[in-house]
Order: sequence, then structure tokens, then C-alpha cells
Amino acid sequence: MDPILTFIVVLIGFYGLSTSSNIIKSVFMVTIIESGIILLFLNLGNYQGGSIPIFSEQVTSIVDPLPQALMITTIVIGSTVTAMALMLSIKVFHYYGSIEWKDVLGREELKL
Repeated sequence: MDPILTFIVVLIGFYGLSTSSNIIKSVFMVTIIESGIILLFLNLGNYQGGSIPIFSEQVTSIVDPLPQALMITTIVIGSTVTAMALMLSIKVFHYYGSIEWKDVLGREELKL
């Protein structure tokens, strides 16, 4: 995959994050940005002619498995953070009665 395409995915995520007025849409836009960055790292860790890192007699060059292992860890952590952010958006909805940024940030009084 071309690094320019992954850069476009990240830019789409930033555009959506800057224009979204909904908390849940903002969470999904951060997830899209994260996916673009994961694609970029996997693309940078790959090269033409490389094969999977299993040693045999025919294989002369292998792809570095470290970026793949790090991105698997990133995917797991990212899904956990997304689940926590969605759970917090549900709590915000129960507390404020809205999931729009302008309604949540525009209130001065706090209900304790």
C-alpha cells in the first residue's frame, strides 16, 4: 500500500475530528486516524521481495517482524481505548442528556 494513501486516511480522520460535533463521531474519527498510522507503520516495515520470517533453505530475505508485533499490540490497546471512550460517552449522555460537544462544554453549572 502506498504511504500517500495512508496519509490520506489520516487526513480524512483529522478532517472528521475537526468537523464533528458529536462525541461518538469524534471517537470513531480518532479510530480512523489510528488505523491510518497502523497502516503507515506496516507499510514502512515491509519491502519488495521479503517473505514471512520463517527460516528455511529457500528464503534469502525476510521481513522484519517487529513492526507487525508492535502494530498487533497497538490494535489491542486501541480497541480497549475505543471501548472506554464509548463507555464514557454513554456516561456523559446520562449526565448531560446529550452527546453533542456544544451542549456538554457549554454548561457552566455542575450537577454533583
